[in-house]
Amino acid sequence: MPYFDNNATTPMLPQARAAWLAADEGAWQNLSSPYRSAARAHRLLEDARTRLAALMRTVPERVVFNSGATEANNAIMAWTASALPAGALARVSSIEHPSMLASARKHFGSRLRAITVARDGRVAPAELDEAMRAGRTGLVAVMAANNETGVLNPVGEIAAVCQAHGATFVCDASQWIGRLPARDLPARAFLVGCAHKFGGPKGVGFVCFPEGAEGFRGMLGGKHEHGHRAGTENLAAISAMMAAFESGESHDAAARDERASWRDVCAAAVLEAIPGACVHGAGKQRLWNTLSLGLPRHENTRWVARLDRLGFEVSTGSACATGSDAPSHVLAAMGVSAEQARRTIRISSGWTTTRADWRALGRAIAEVWRTLESEAPGSAVIEI
Repeated sequence: MPYFDNNATTPMLPQARAAWLAADEGAWQNLSSPYRSAARAHRLLEDARTRLAALMRTVPERVVFNSGATEANNAIMAWTASALPAGALARVSSIEHPSMLASARKHFGSRLRAITVARDGRVAPAELDEAMRAGRTGLVAVMAANNETGVLNPVGEIAAVCQAHGATFVCDASQWIGRLPARDLPARAFLVGCAHKFGGPKGVGFVCFPEGAEGFRGMLGGKHEHGHRAGTENLAAISAMMAAFESGESHDAAARDERASWRDVCAAAVLEAIPGACVHGAGKQRLWNTLSLGLPRHENTRWVARLDRLGFEVSTGSACATGSDAPSHVLAAMGVSAEQARRTIRISSGWTTTRADWRALGRAIAEVWRTLESEAPGSAVIEI
């Protein structure tokens, strides 16, 4: 069954599974124990930290392994809220992951300010700079790539604005890593990664913290992770994550561009077959794997169910919002109506998705359209 929900989670890559098994079978000891086998396991952990630091253009001492992006976002918001000067504002983009938004509301309260996005889904650095001139800003949080639309933010420019104002920059790179080069992320920022988004296992991720944040602390308790996050490290999961990370970094620009062209051919076929359909974020830089497709009629849950019957797995949007009756907060921030948001499906491919898969999906979407229209009363009228 062609799987098109990779922004929610990805299947584990073969090389990640092999690394998991090797570490689980050969280095299962508690890494903090005093005997030689534990010391060997600990060396493997530090080797993984060094490799990750090299990919993220930082030093190993600023890499903290954890359970994933939700923990990371919560820990960063909690720590910065206490570390920043009293009265310093936090500016968080309105398209962030729910874990970032909810944690920011809890820890910053009245000090929280929303960063608006344009209709294309991007944060404008010039507008952010102007807003920061109006009041002291201690923290800015803007994700690198949006999980619903795939739209890329100009995080390098945003990092420069933050540096000019002396503000801490938090960049959730969960959807970027494994799909785009990590070297293109800003080095002077809190950077968040999550293994199951790029072919690693669930329940493991990392934070890279910037210079000046050496006191960063997540989970309290023991002195694991050089004192930054308590809890026995999951070496098998970390080893698998690193294998997946390095695999993602091995793909070149030509491979990414080719896969983006497959997505665009599918989108063009759908737009031709379905009058009134649209692509959210079209015309802007997006992840090569993501297509946010607005449809002119019928609830997105119906589209997803019908495509599932035809053998295609897509989603209605963020997996973290599944089951909620509220329309997408990302699309709302872009000025999309609640009605249109409820007619939007998210399609996200992976490295193993083929050109044939994309073409077949385009035909399936057109088929579902014809079926739904034939069942709908007054089907001659297209509601926009």
